[in-house]
Amino acid sequence: MSRVLIVGSEGQIGSQLSVELSKTIDFDKLFLSDIKDKSKTDFKYLKVDALSYDDLKKNILDNDISEVYHLAAILSAKGEKVPKKTWNLNMNSLFNILNLAKEKIIKKVFWPSSIAVFGDSSSKNETPQFTDKEPITVYGISKLAGENWCKYYNEAYDTDVRSLRFPGVISYDTPPGGGTTDYAVDIFHSFKSGKNYNCFLNEDTTLPMIYIDDAINAIIKLMKTSKDNLRIKSSYNISGFSMSPKMIADELKNLNKEFDVEYNSDFRQAIADSWPNSIMDNYAREDWDWKENFDFKKTVNEMIHKLNIK
Repeated sequence: MSRVLIVGSEGQIGSQLSVELSKTIDFDKLFLSDIKDKSKTDFKYLKVDALSYDDLKKNILDNDISEVYHLAAILSAKGEKVPKKTWNLNMNSLFNILNLAKEKIIKKVFWPSSIAVFGDSSSKNETPQFTDKEPITVYGISKLAGENWCKYYNEAYDTDVRSLRFPGVISYDTPPGGGTTDYAVDIFHSFKSGKNYNCFLNEDTTLPMIYIDDAINAIIKLMKTSKDNLRIKSSYNISGFSMSPKMIADELKNLNKEFDVEYNSDFRQAIADSWPNSIMDNYAREDWDWKENFDFKKTVNEMIHKLNIK
């Protein structure tokens, strides 16, 4: 059984991924790491600097780790405020992991990409796997560069690096981390606390989304698939459904007619406008039988249930 390390374990995806992996991996074979001093979980935790190749290498060798889920990153909206820091963390931490894979110290890697790789020149509806990509954020630029480096290492050095281009991820367990689709989580928390919501996107801004359970299942399914079946060496398109802020607002107003949402777009609007309205993920469906379980309605109902909204 592989010994696994999750880098960036305390974030939106990492916190849920660790729980799911623990169902099939022995407790002493699952390791978490992040920039925090300790984990909010009881899993084995390593304080590792993802920007230090030597620190990563030592911890991976000392614990005989063969599989790494590298999730550490600064997201789209937050990244625009600290572009150099975003580029440094997103790219150089990835290079450390890729080089450890090149040296065969790591046998298998998962690294998440994003729909932020797309831009104004990309197809807006049913955006295909292969299309023009001109990202307008440093986050998107770093993810597009990362995709190309993953493809290069896979082909030039026969590494096993796998990736998904995630849309907005909707989850209940972890606060938003500075992304352009954070409204889709924030709005539920405002509703639960009895407060009206001030949305930073226009009401009709339609973006592709995925519920956290589907995102985690997709990662695990991709990582379990035989490498020979994977045609995409960069990053697979993946999506669950598309929605707008107004769609969520209308669902919540059905529960409480007094709930109100104001729309005051900020700099994140331009970012959202550059992204696709919907995603075509046929390669994922054909290569490793990807299929979402949560559509828009089921996701809203699940968020209401998980957050115990009355």
